[in-house]
Amino acid sequence: VLLKLASRNQGSAPRALVVQDIKIECVILMHMLHKLNCEATAVQNGKEAVDLFVEGKTFDIVFLDKDMPIMSGPEVVAKIHAMGASEVKIVGVSADFGGREAFMQAGADVFVPSEA
Repeated sequence: VLLKLASRNQGSAPRALVVQDIKIECVILMHMLHKLNCEATAVQNGKEAVDLFVEGKTFDIVFLDKDMPIMSGPEVVAKIHAMGASEVKIVGVSADFGGREAFMQAGADVFVPSEA
């Protein structure tokens, strides 16, 4: 459902960005997205994600971990919005107790709790 909501280009595969520093969690999410016929890109920290937006890359949906090196997920949400990228759907993902509040205050569209 999220991917259908995020897809702006009718008939083309949604473009997803996975921002996750834990390799196995990234691999699992990337595998799931590929099975859903998504074009998926992965980066290991928030700065790399922001750099892609600065370079002019566009995504329909971004999946963000909360606690990452260099820049946290909520910080990334704020920076993406500050750049005017209002079309992208942002999903915060965290097992952290305060994850939902942090992501929603930053302006994420959805929060999904992950297993600890």
